[in-house]
Amino acid sequence: MNIEASHIEKMKARLTLAVPLVMLILSCTAPKFHEVKVNNPGFYANTAFISYNDSSFPKFNALKEKYQLDTIFHGEKDEFKRILLLRHWIHKTIPRGIPPPGEFTAEGIIDEALKGVKFWCSYFMIVHNEIMTACGFVPRVINADEGVLNLPGQIGHHGTNEIWSNTYSKWFFSDAMYDSHFEKKGIPLSALEIRDEYFKNKAADIMLVNGPERKPINYYPDQDNRSKENFARVFTWIAWLKQNDIYSNWDNGISYLLMYEDEYFKTHKWIRAGGKPHWAYNTKYMVLIKNREELYWTPNTITSKVTIAQNKATIELSSSTPFLKSYQVKEQAGGDQMASGWKDVPNIVAVELKKETNEIGFRVMNLAGVTGPVHTIIIER
Repeated sequence: MNIEASHIEKMKARLTLAVPLVMLILSCTAPKFHEVKVNNPGFYANTAFISYNDSSFPKFNALKEKYQLDTIFHGEKDEFKRILLLRHWIHKTIPRGIPPPGEFTAEGIIDEALKGVKFWCSYFMIVHNEIMTACGFVPRVINADEGVLNLPGQIGHHGTNEIWSNTYSKWFFSDAMYDSHFEKKGIPLSALEIRDEYFKNKAADIMLVNGPERKPINYYPDQDNRSKENFARVFTWIAWLKQNDIYSNWDNGISYLLMYEDEYFKTHKWIRAGGKPHWAYNTKYMVLIKNREELYWTPNTITSKVTIAQNKATIELSSSTPFLKSYQVKEQAGGDQMASGWKDVPNIVAVELKKETNEIGFRVMNLAGVTGPVHTIIIER
């Protein structure tokens, strides 16, 4: 009996020592949490542009209140449609023609337009830019030019805007004067994308669309009904203004012009009125950009860095959003946390990983209450 008891005690001791060892092995071999790659909207930091218009600037608030801009898109939840409805209102409000002499703000242009005074593209450009800013969107002025004289159906020079679309997570050319933009397979195109398509095959693969309904048209809707090809040709030369708060902080009337330095730029010359090269050549005001991502940085999008330690994750957020108010978070896929909706958070967030798959959405909100596209993070075991 004593021998048996001794044997049993030895077996118990061995089991006691083995249990922690087994637990240690199991803990080492159990699957760890890892971040899953997600196809989020691309993020490119702003390195080339400066000074965006502040939507809270008093003149923009006055513009919004005086013309009751919120009522133009009241009840419309789709952001892209809101942008098009605002553009359509500008198109319907301002008559087209030769403007009177003098300098005008958006408010002055609209007031005169309501009296029947006519204006052309650069004035539509001003109104379009200021109204988009007043409503919390991110616009920027561009100058487009064919750069060659005496072409059939020539449009010549055009002042207009590109607008950042949170719906499509991209910039797109938007023309308030003729209530139009270009699309390819339903996606609105930027000025540089239009230029690419014109160089490729005279814009044969893209569509010019008109109005909030995005009705396809085959001609530029001016008095001469010039062709879609002729209108696409005006994007041969594109200049972006480096300073984008020109309507709230004009820099002595002169702004630096950003130009895309590709092979076409190197082998051709931008010709303006009188048959002479553009005045900005060989001056400090023409700034050449080799990387097109610098021109097409991504406001309102997010980039993130995730650090995981056991069942906790630290998420660091970054964005190049003009007049950022806050980051916001919402747990997705039926999560029980933050079920009531989006909530403000700092740019560094600690998350407890409670489930096998943890899906969390982040976005930015600017001072005007406009939110950016969702940036999703998935962490699973």
